[in-house]
Amino acid sequence: MIDGQQMSPHSPNQNHLLAALPTAEFERLAADLELVPMALGEILYEPGGLMRHAYFPTTAIVSLHYVMESGASAETAGVGNEGIVGVSLFMGGDTTPSSAVVQTAGHGYRLESALLKQEFVRAGLMQRLLLRYTQALITQMTQTAACNRHHSIEQQLCRWLLLTLDRVSTHELIMTQELVASMLGVRREGITEAAGNLQRAGVIRYRRGHIAVLERSGLETRVCECYATVKKELRRLLSDVQYRQGTEVVADHRFAQTARMA
Repeated sequence: MIDGQQMSPHSPNQNHLLAALPTAEFERLAADLELVPMALGEILYEPGGLMRHAYFPTTAIVSLHYVMESGASAETAGVGNEGIVGVSLFMGGDTTPSSAVVQTAGHGYRLESALLKQEFVRAGLMQRLLLRYTQALITQMTQTAACNRHHSIEQQLCRWLLLTLDRVSTHELIMTQELVASMLGVRREGITEAAGNLQRAGVIRYRRGHIAVLERSGLETRVCECYATVKKELRRLLSDVQYRQGTEVVADHRFAQTARMA
């Protein structure tokens, strides 16, 4: 059990990028994909640290953070079962100025950096998938920056909750207001006020360390345009992805499905 969820059997196919690889490309990597637990708050990468592995989350969600000299931080993007953590490895660098922290506990598969680079330079479907996903990730980062500058904390919170819901199979999130405030780069008091407004409207229920979404449609009516923009770009870039024949992808598909409906 993870956060009260009934786990599916662990499989690399829970990650959409791995599930989309042709059989030959997947089999070159399969033996080297290592299943790893990802604990809440675990740091996968630190700023400036050597990146030895890439991570393909399955049931976990990883937050990409930029940390200021003062210690203040803000999330630039989140990565769940739709993507990969460690794009710097195939984009020309072995380090990153940001950090990668587990936002939602779960599991994922990691792959040694040298093996990822080796597969990338083969210029097969793996390369095309990774480059398209990277463009979608850049869109998420730029939209997050614009959202944090121009939209209310309540709108930002709705965006963040919806993107998180799209990547998990539960409507109850293990998350403190302090952690959400850190993700959005705002004061805890702002999150308390925004969460209170949503709770009074019957959209969420909050108790210490837990946020239960009672009415997703309520979030969707209150969220800013940034949520749909991120989803549409992911759909546009990965709309032609086909999973391996005979392979059942057991990941939650709402991230991709919502994009198709957006």
